[in-house]
Parts: sequence; structure tokens; C-alpha cells
Amino acid sequence: METQTITQETVETAEQMATTPSVEVSGSVALLEALLTEGVDTIFGYPGGAIMPIYDALYDYKEKLNHILVRHEQGGIHAGQGYARTSGKVGVVFATSGPGATNLVTGLADAQIDSTPLVCITGQVFAHLLGTDAFQETDVINITTPVTKWNYQVTDANEIPEAIAKAFYIAKSGRPGPVLIDITKNAQIQKFEYKGYEPCNHIRSYRPKPIVRKEYVAQAAELINSAKKPFVLFGQGVILGSAEQEFKAFIEKSGIPSAWTVLGAGAIPTDHPLNVGMLGMHGNYGPNVLTNECDVLIAIGMRFDDRVTGRLDKYAKQAKVIHLDIDPAEIDKNVKSTVPVWGDCKETLPMLTELIVPNDHSAWLAKFAEYTKAEVEQVIDAELNPTEGEMTMGEVINQLNKLTNGEAIIVTDVGQHQMVACRYAQLNKTRSNVTSGGLGTMGFALPAAIGAKFGAQDRTVVAVIGDGGFQMTLQELGTIMQSGVDVKIMILNNRFLGMVRQWQELFNERRYSFVDIQSPDFVRLASAYGIAGKIVNEREELQGALKEMLDHKGSFLLEVMVTKENNVFPMVPQGCSVSEIRLK
Repeated sequence: METQTITQETVETAEQMATTPSVEVSGSVALLEALLTEGVDTIFGYPGGAIMPIYDALYDYKEKLNHILVRHEQGGIHAGQGYARTSGKVGVVFATSGPGATNLVTGLADAQIDSTPLVCITGQVFAHLLGTDAFQETDVINITTPVTKWNYQVTDANEIPEAIAKAFYIAKSGRPGPVLIDITKNAQIQKFEYKGYEPCNHIRSYRPKPIVRKEYVAQAAELINSAKKPFVLFGQGVILGSAEQEFKAFIEKSGIPSAWTVLGAGAIPTDHPLNVGMLGMHGNYGPNVLTNECDVLIAIGMRFDDRVTGRLDKYAKQAKVIHLDIDPAEIDKNVKSTVPVWGDCKETLPMLTELIVPNDHSAWLAKFAEYTKAEVEQVIDAELNPTEGEMTMGEVINQLNKLTNGEAIIVTDVGQHQMVACRYAQLNKTRSNVTSGGLGTMGFALPAAIGAKFGAQDRTVVAVIGDGGFQMTLQELGTIMQSGVDVKIMILNNRFLGMVRQWQELFNERRYSFVDIQSPDFVRLASAYGIAGKIVNEREELQGALKEMLDHKGSFLLEVMVTKENNVFPMVPQGCSVSEIRLK
């Protein structure tokens, strides 16, 4: 049994709560008051019958809570993800029961695997109708249990303040994730004695941060100090832990080359001298090959996803592995660690930095430079600086870099353009890369870019989208039109479902099965929503069109026609080790 120390402050707080006059409010009002206390300023949502009492109460909170009416609940939850990823706050989403709630499932799964903090509020039928197959009733709790960090159904208004407090605490603490609170209609309407809202900072049996074992930190430092070829792999955990400065101090003192996962991009600037590139299936040549040559592998806030490791039985078998992670379940899950360092990297990295000796691994870094040179000669130069033929995706991203100076937030969809953008986009600030990493959700970028802009209103947001993914959520152009949000939309149109086509070319003898996709006139479509747009077919027009897009006041859609059958290389073929990466 846990013990709690009773302090004078605890007594005073208890006395204050006991003397706080209660007021009678509805469950809906209590919910909105809770959101305000949690610092919520923006909600993405779509009304419906079962959540109507909450929306009725929201009518009186329009000056305090900015509600963005999306065009589809999936668009709402992806917008919430984009908001959370750029702001560092919890994204909040409203949806009604039945299809409204089930339309959130893809976004919940996406947020769960990418550790994005969300609180989703769904309406539900009256409590006495639960289990009767009432109109627009679904068992949203059981449906969403596998794709949420926590979920809970409220059937009594008295439960609302505590449930919301727990929801926010769970969503943002430890390894973040999505939480769903399902509120029956009677609980939304019900009046109860409301004594105010108390944020949650502790839940019995829930430990968001594991206890740091100092002896493991010391063992890790010993390994690092004796290493000849150490290599750091860093992921989104550095960003989620707000540990960018601590991470930078660690690598600069140790002098260790560092490579990033897709979601780790931007934790240190792209051009940092110790940043050696991207890991994984379409990552850079050196980081992949040299993973199998390093003697100490230091993984920080990453989970050894299969797209990073390739064949596990051939992955870094020569190396001693140090794994820093806040989630103990990730340590030893895929790659066995020599030294596990549990804890928040904002706490563990300074401890490790203090124990390591300053070092210079110039000769080891030079080896990465050799591989970079080969990749530039065989892949990168032709992709970024073509002189003839149709435009490439890489040259579009390269020209964008020159105009944004690496200061923009880049939101990508899923496919070839995603890998090209992640490989070549210049990111000088943290929280600049917003993409669907673990789930690979097509249709993510447009709504996520809307949310990203609301989360970082002082920054330029550019959505880089393929012609296939754009057509999955293009209805959110209506959200842009109504909200007036300023998002730059860049469609890289290769007239194919490009990543699937690449695999069919390389591994299915060019049997292009249902990947040739036709698209509408995107510029005219944008115009129908009052959004300015332009199409670019010629290389000579590209730079001017990009500048016009970035300088335009308000949202702008730029469609760039790129070569149809260009492939993304390097590539680690499925079933191969990372050292078997192909340059062509």
C-alpha cells in the first residue's frame, strides 16, 4: 500500500476545497471548464446527435475556445495530431457516437504508435440504451482499447472532472499517447454540484517515468568512454522529452556521429557536423552500412522499428548496445541491450554526459563522409540537381530549402514524396517534421498541416503530399476555406501510387497492378474552395512558383508535375540487412 505524507500545504488545499462553494452545472459545462483549466485553446471536431449537449454548451464558450469545424472526423484527429506535434501540447478532438467515433480509429492508431498526446471526447447514446443497438451506438470502448493509452466511459456527470483530469495526465505524461473519453448523453445533460476542477498529477499504480538506475548510467558511460567506433541513433523521444539541448551537449562532448529515425528528424539541425543522416529503409548509405561496423550502438528515444533494423538476425551483432528509453517495454523488445537505461532522456542524458570524457572520433566520422560522397555521386546529385528530363521530387524539396532556409514546418503524407522530403528537407528547428511514421497513414498530411499551423501560428507550414494521399482527405480544403488558416500545400504529382509502383517495379517484374491513379484538376478544385493555386510543368518555372506560394497571404496550392517512374534510393530491400542497402 502506498503511503502519503500529509503536509500543511495538503491540509490547506483540502480545507480550501471543503469551503469552496459548489455550483450546479451540466456535465457539458464541467467538461468545457476542465478544458480551459488544462490550457486548451483549440478543439478540432464535428457535431452530431449524441454530442449535441456539449456543442450547445460550447456556443457560450466561443470567445474562450477556438473550435475548428473539420469535414470528417479522421481529418479532425489528424489535425489534432498536427497541433500536438508542433505545439508540444495535448491535441483535443470532439466527435459524436457511432460512425463519428469509429472515424477516429485510424487517427488513434496513428497517434498511439507515434506517441502523440491526444484527448478525444466522443458523445454516446443515453446510458439506459447502452447495449441495445440504439441509433448510432457502437461499443467505442472495446473498439478503441487496442489503439489508446487509456479510455473510459462516463455515464454520470459527477465523474467528468476526474475523468478529464486523468485523461490529460495520462495523455501527456511518460511516453505520450491518445486517450478517449466516451460520455453518454445523459451525463452531458445532467446537472450536478460542481466544486471546480483539480488537474491530476498522480494516479495510483501508474508510473509514467521509470526509476533511473544510476549504476546502468555508469556502465553506459564506461562503454562509451572505451569505444573506438561509437554510433548514436536518436528518435522522437528526444523531441517528446524536450531534451534537444541535453542531447546536443551529449553528442558534442562525446564527438559521436549521430543518425536519426524519421520521427527524430529536427532534434538537432540537419547541418550539424555530427548529424550523419537518416536511418532505415530509405535512409542514408553510411548510417545503414556502418550500423554493422560500430562497436557501441547508443539508441536514444527510438524503438528499433523494423524499417530501421531490416533483418534483426543480421543487425549490429558486433556491437554492444546501450538503449535509453522512457518506456521499459521498448527495451529488449526487438534488439537485446547490453546496458538498459530506463528513464526520461531529459534526465538521463545529463547524467550520462557528466560521466563521459570529451572525445574526438574524427577518423570514424571520416568513414561516414566517404559513404556520403559515394551516395552524393551515385544518387543525391542526380536527384537534387538534374539538368534534363522531367522534374524530380528531390529537386523540388531542394529548391524549397533554398527559399525557407530550413525554418519551415514540413508536413508530409505517406509514400515516395515522404521519404524524399524526410531525406532532403532542411530542418533547423525542433518540431519541424510532422509525418505519419509508424502507421504510414495516407491522407494524413492535409489535415495534419491545418493542425500544425494552429499549433505554431508564427511559423510557415508546408504540406508535401502525393497525388494519391491528397485525394484521401481533400475534403479538408473546406476546413481551410472556413477557418482561414494559412497552409501551403504542395502536391508532387507523379500520376502513380509511387511507393507501391516502385516495389512492383523492383520485386514484381513491373507488373503495375492498380497503381496508375487519375486525379482531378487540383488547381481548379482549390479554386472552388477559394484557395489560390498554380500548376508547374517546367523546371524553369519551379523557383518562381515556390516563391509565389510562400509569399502568398493565405493558403496556396501548388501542383508540381514530377517524373512518373523515379525511384527512391538508397533502399534496404525487405528481408535484407541494413548493410545490404542498394544505391540503385
